[in-house]
Amino acid sequence: MTTPREGPRADPNSSRAATTAKVLTHAADLFAERGPAATSLRDVAARSGVNQGLIFRHVGNKDQLVGAVLDYLARELESARGAGVDAAVVETMIERQWKVLARSVLDGYDPGELQRRFPNVSTLVDRFRVCHDSEAEARLAVAHAVALGLGWRLFGPFLRAAAGLEDVPEAELRRAVDAQTTRLLTAAADDSQ
Repeated sequence: MTTPREGPRADPNSSRAATTAKVLTHAADLFAERGPAATSLRDVAARSGVNQGLIFRHVGNKDQLVGAVLDYLARELESARGAGVDAAVVETMIERQWKVLARSVLDGYDPGELQRRFPNVSTLVDRFRVCHDSEAEARLAVAHAVALGLGWRLFGPFLRAAAGLEDVPEAELRRAVDAQTTRLLTAAADDSQ
């Protein structure tokens, strides 16, 4: 029972979850802006408005924070897609996730070791498994498709200039990339031989 002076007690689990979500959101923003290597835990604490010790307590060290941010972004994107969130919002979320992923890799972090789940890639494998003769072929097709998308997102201006595609309208280019992605995901391995 609480006394009038104490007021109601906050649920420690909901407080922890709220603090963790705030830290992960602000860390993701900072990682997208400048990468994990150029972002200190102190920077994340300042942007989040929390004590640096809370980051250690709720998330862990810098490597654990990078992994937690990657997992957080993947879960958020999975939830948004499942909830039917507006396509423009999902596109912004994808852009943010891939920037954090790319900056993390370039900074020397290994998402394969730090991230626990890859729900968006797993969903693609599940969806396109039937188009391939084996599990390995399906997984490889998804990896190629993701690499194609990531490459265009990160290196689009370079690819346009290097391949002489500056005059191709963005919508046409996107359709071409989508068509190639679909071919990668749906073509059985023996079709290419």
